[in-house]
Amino acid sequence: MVVIGVDPHKSSHTAAVLEPGAHTTLGTVRVEAALPEYRRLLVWARRFGERRWAVENAWGLGRHLAQWLIARGETVVDVPPTATARVRQLSRGRRKNDALDAAAAASVAALQGDGIPVAAEGSSTVLGMLDERRSNLTRQRTRTVNQLHALLRDLLPGGAPAELTAERAAGMLAGIRPASPAERARKDLARDLVDDIRALDTRLKTNRKRMQDAVAESGSSLPGVAGVGPAVAARLLGRTGRASRFPTAAAFAVHAGTAPIEIASADRTRHRLSRQGDRRLNNALHTIALTQVRMPGTRGRVYYDTKIAEGKTRKEAMRCLKRRLADHVWRVMTADERQQAPAAGPGGHTGATLTSSATGPTPTTGSSDKSLPEPANHNPTAPNPTT
Repeated sequence: MVVIGVDPHKSSHTAAVLEPGAHTTLGTVRVEAALPEYRRLLVWARRFGERRWAVENAWGLGRHLAQWLIARGETVVDVPPTATARVRQLSRGRRKNDALDAAAAASVAALQGDGIPVAAEGSSTVLGMLDERRSNLTRQRTRTVNQLHALLRDLLPGGAPAELTAERAAGMLAGIRPASPAERARKDLARDLVDDIRALDTRLKTNRKRMQDAVAESGSSLPGVAGVGPAVAARLLGRTGRASRFPTAAAFAVHAGTAPIEIASADRTRHRLSRQGDRRLNNALHTIALTQVRMPGTRGRVYYDTKIAEGKTRKEAMRCLKRRLADHVWRVMTADERQQAPAAGPGGHTGATLTSSATGPTPTTGSSDKSLPEPANHNPTAPNPTT
């Protein structure tokens, strides 16, 4: 089997064929970023028989080509740009061109094993786009409401209340009688902003309905977890993608930024808050934790109260709860994958190691229950924050 490395750019793609056994380049080709050129590239590649593709940055500039190849039955792996740069630096020094980058991508996939299998875009991609759209709409609405507040502050004594809706603002504007051209202009602009807020509210409502339908179609069990609504579930699934790509719950926690970082010096060991990881995924877990803490009787609230009784501060207890929730969310998502693809192995994909059930007790082995700034006592009997 040959490996075809691809160095993608916005307007063109360069491919190089590498024979793994001989470590030699069998040929290179450059095509434009257009569908007719994609077909020419595939025809050129078929002359080499059995093959797999190594596309550099397959989730960035190479996304369209990678998905186009997968739709036609080709096997594609993603190669990080840092990996190709390392191979190029070690083998050819400072020399750099598209053909060398394509060969380096093929070398990484064939020899180094750094290639990550690329699957066809599915429900997680849809949910990720819906989550991104919701974030943009929310930011736009906040900016519009702030502009309306500024106008109402000049139109009314004391301005408008903090919780301002389109209906409340329209009622306030109805009672304003402008006495000058400046006030008339402010009132007209305020009416335009009220119309914008109403339109944004409608779009947010439609987006939420699409999220709810997409989560239901994905077959996820996350909505059964206390504190997980359509928006939170969409963010968790969209930002995580295939949960079984994380070999353990601890690896997922590191990715989500909920695993504290150990700092050891001499005989003193402490743990500090991690600012790394996916912050939007971290925000979703924080939302679940806040909701469960506010709901008496949930296992998350019981766990939180237990940590408070141990002497932790509220922030430390919340961080411990988020760490446990990361474990539970990972188990729920991997269990869903296992049910949807039972023939693919544990977790629905090969390589996943699942040793616990999403409905069973929370395992403590391999997970961190450290507080900040000092480590907390290990409590293997602590309850699991589930539904």
